[in-house]
Amino acid sequence: MFDTKNLHPTDVHIKVQNFGPIDQAEIDLRPLTVFVGESNTGKTYLAALIYALYSSFAGFSRFPWSHHDVLDLRLTRRGLPAYGKEGEIRAILEKLSKDALPYKFSDLPQRIRVQLQSVLNAPEIFTSQLIRCFDLSSVSDLIRFTDTSDAEMQILLSVREKDQTLWSVEARDSGSGITLEGYVNDDLEICPEEIGVPKETLGILDIASLLRHEIQNGEKTYYLPAARSGLMQSHGVIASALIERATRTGLEGFLEPSTFSGMVADFLQALIRYKERSGSEDQVKGIAKALEDGLLRGQIEVKHPVPGGYPEFLYRPRQTEQTLRMSQVSAMVSELAPLVLFLRGVVCPGDTLIIEEPEAHLHPSAQTQIALSLAQLVRAGVRVVVTTHSEWLLQQIGNLIREGEVMQLGKSNTVPANWLLKGEVGAWWFSGNHKPVAEIPFDRIEGIEPQDYFDIADKLYNTFVKLEQQLLDEEASRAIE
Repeated sequence: MFDTKNLHPTDVHIKVQNFGPIDQAEIDLRPLTVFVGESNTGKTYLAALIYALYSSFAGFSRFPWSHHDVLDLRLTRRGLPAYGKEGEIRAILEKLSKDALPYKFSDLPQRIRVQLQSVLNAPEIFTSQLIRCFDLSSVSDLIRFTDTSDAEMQILLSVREKDQTLWSVEARDSGSGITLEGYVNDDLEICPEEIGVPKETLGILDIASLLRHEIQNGEKTYYLPAARSGLMQSHGVIASALIERATRTGLEGFLEPSTFSGMVADFLQALIRYKERSGSEDQVKGIAKALEDGLLRGQIEVKHPVPGGYPEFLYRPRQTEQTLRMSQVSAMVSELAPLVLFLRGVVCPGDTLIIEEPEAHLHPSAQTQIALSLAQLVRAGVRVVVTTHSEWLLQQIGNLIREGEVMQLGKSNTVPANWLLKGEVGAWWFSGNHKPVAEIPFDRIEGIEPQDYFDIADKLYNTFVKLEQQLLDEEASRAIE
């Protein structure tokens, strides 16, 4: 069993104001984060923002510089820096190799601190990711577009560890372009113990390896968009069309070529470049296999009709050799096939997976099974973010938390097959109407139940009682006659 705290050592806090359809939202990313609420209230916007933030800072690790080479510690065979200011880098390594540990951000030479800090104050990367992910012409288009007043958009990302902010970035835009203000905690520690080498035997090469890991090892995030079923069926046609129109003559007749959002483009790219993850079976692959066996009742196969060409995805029902193209299968199969493929060949423990409406096109019983898969992903160390309208999904998640509550009581000698802890799940309700996004507390009796679900249930029940009474009165009148 994976320890999700080790795979996700940081706590991530995101706050937005006047962002697209969202008036105000403040959330913490949990191992399982759920966005629920009415349509067109900002669930997808916030999920896309999470993806854009991940892409901008290569994950939410302890160090926000994973994709930058501002601190290059490649060494020659003699253990000396490969290039750069040799004396400065060697001073860092020598200080780390002594007993004066831990080594902190404030211990770095000023030149390097300034370089690292400047990354968090430069808007170019974040701006380009927002434009790409939301398919915009300007970031200012994200300023609360349902409000006619002069509003300022604010985005705050804070990465914490043990109730201490490690680093943060605040973005603001009043219509004239985005500005960033970054912060790095001077006490941010570089801990050599993390590489598993005893302090007394720690060598200069071990420390260099640690720093390279801290600076360059960014976690990965993947986004399964709501349109994945249609994209799954048409990705081959789309790929062929892109090749055909890749030349200037191929684009003739298009006044303005249509574009995808960054998430859809990345999803298509993952399909076009799909390759099975090598190595032995792991827990994430096992979840994919369980989905095939339990829900799809068959297998998703990957074939390459032309060596080195684009893959073709087929469905083979259980106990048959016949295969079906994605355009021939049920909506449930084409909806779940991308999830199976990503778990089987892309997503690894430590990654983040964002799924829009995992319940789409699924029978209620299948929706409850998807909730079990989400819990299994959490146990495997994958951070999961979902948007949903499904009451069945929420009820099953509530039951899984109850399983965890009962397990913690220690009254059973067996561990349940699937379970979640209360602190591992965060659910947020998007209601619109100038109301802030609010966290839905877990209740041992009610589970996770948004208030509007109660209102809808009451309205349906009251209508049912009224109509039932009218029908009963009519039957009674006929009986008297």
